[in-house]
Order: sequence, then structure tokens, then C-alpha cells
Amino acid sequence: MKILTWEARTEKGLTLMELAKKSGLGKSTLNNIENGKVSPTLFQLEMIAIALDVKITDLFESEYK
Repeated sequence: MKILTWEARTEKGLTLMELAKKSGLGKSTLNNIENGKVSPTLFQLEMIAIALDVKITDLFESEYK
């Protein structure tokens, strides 16, 4: 499963710093999530989805179609 936070963020025209401010999450945390260094918690995904005004499921890409 791939997390699509970078795709969703850039589609909305937001910088990493802007998303950090809107979501309440740290810039380094978001950077690590976007680069696949850490897996986000459900809470973090929810905060990102709210900040981007998308459904939480929009942030996932399944390897199984």
C-alpha cells in the first residue's frame, strides 16, 4: 500500500510548511511520511486528510486492484 500525501499536497498547491501549519503536524514528520521513511498513524492520516480537504481513503493506493 502506498501513501499518497505528496501527490495530494502538490495537487492542492501546498508547500510542506503550509500543510504542517494546516494539519498541526511537524514538517519533518510530514517529510518522513511523504518519503516513506515512516508509516503514518491513523490520527496523522486523519489530520492530513482534513487539512487537504480530502477523504482519508484518497491518501491510499492499493497494490491490489
